Amino acid sequence: MRSKLFTTAFVLCISALITKSSGQVLTPEDSLATGLISKEQSTVISGYGEAHYTIDTKRKSSEAGLKRVVLFLGHKFSNNISLFTEMELEDALVSGSTGDEGIAGKGSISMEQAFLKFNLNPSTYIVAGLFIPRIGYLNENHLPATFNGVDRPFVEEQVIPSTWREIGLGLYGQFNRIQGLNYSLALTNGLNSAGFAGDTGIRGGRQLGNSTNGLNIAAIGSLLYYINNFRLQASGYIGGSTAAEKRVADSLQLNSGAFGNPVKLGEINGQYSRSGLTIRAIATAVHIDNASDINRAYANNTPETMYGAYGEAGYDLLYNKFHNDKALIIFSRYEFINLSKKNPSNGIENAANRKQYFVGGLTYKPVKGVAIKADYVRRITGDFNPALIVTPFTQQIPYYKNNGFINLGMAYNF
Repeated sequence: MRSKLFTTAFVLCISALITKSSGQVLTPEDSLATGLISKEQSTVISGYGEAHYTIDTKRKSSEAGLKRVVLFLGHKFSNNISLFTEMELEDALVSGSTGDEGIAGKGSISMEQAFLKFNLNPSTYIVAGLFIPRIGYLNENHLPATFNGVDRPFVEEQVIPSTWREIGLGLYGQFNRIQGLNYSLALTNGLNSAGFAGDTGIRGGRQLGNSTNGLNIAAIGSLLYYINNFRLQASGYIGGSTAAEKRVADSLQLNSGAFGNPVKLGEINGQYSRSGLTIRAIATAVHIDNASDINRAYANNTPETMYGAYGEAGYDLLYNKFHNDKALIIFSRYEFINLSKKNPSNGIENAANRKQYFVGGLTYKPVKGVAIKADYVRRITGDFNPALIVTPFTQQIPYYKNNGFINLGMAYNF
């Protein structure tokens, strides 16, 4: 009996310590990751999903869709080895299939993660397989009921291409002499520059665990510090972008080494939380060496430099009464993005890549793990360059430099 009481007390103390230093334990996946499952062997099911409804105020159109549904399946083999897998369905109906009414699907099925976690000691572990590196704030913390806004912050989709996962090996740990200071180091496969584009940056270059050729690799590192009411992080990425064997790379006149035509990304972010108030900010920049060579090979208008930043403030109107068990958060966010801060000599300028977003709205959480969201987004950009229209249409869709969007959404994670 005493042994059971001691074990229970120990688990509760560790849970409280992890909650204070690393964020709340929100799902069974979190419990598996933080070692809070006491059974020697155990299988865990978890997941999340979100649905959106958007009104485009200028085009007088709307769009409704099941954005994503993700199913997590994990297994604890022993106290030292665990398995983490997530399968994601986007947009409800897979591309190439048809629904009951013959409607063509636009969605996809993909693995968001599939890795083994090896605990070396209570504060250090290794992951191997398809995993999500610690880059930016949202990449690791992307559960839809945990962030404000119907859509994810645009900076962490367009500049940092979240959710960014790759095949590789990662080391995670804590500095024993500095309480709250964590580190991560990872080696993964790199990007595929054939997928870069002037209007989407490096997002299309993610390889996402798909079969790839070439020798390109990436090195990723981060420092994450929890102190008092602050969460502070800095991370960096450098990786090759020639995802082709040497024979093909030579024919395209592209470097084919491990870090050939490297992409460099750096970011810093911080969050302050206290008594229902949360303030968050992030700044990030990407530099693509040899962007002119990539443009010559693929004619994809790859930029040389891009950057973005945002700041957000939110306040829980119900905090004093419910202390996060229930929440009504009013928030606002400002984002600035320039996907073509600097173009190579063979690039085409496009002022539409300079974007500002003004976002404001509400997030209602009737219980933990469920969120009902509403917001308004004002997007302001520069002029679209018509030279980028390869095949003009008689009825070209108009481009609005100043446009507004009304968004409604629901989200859950369990």
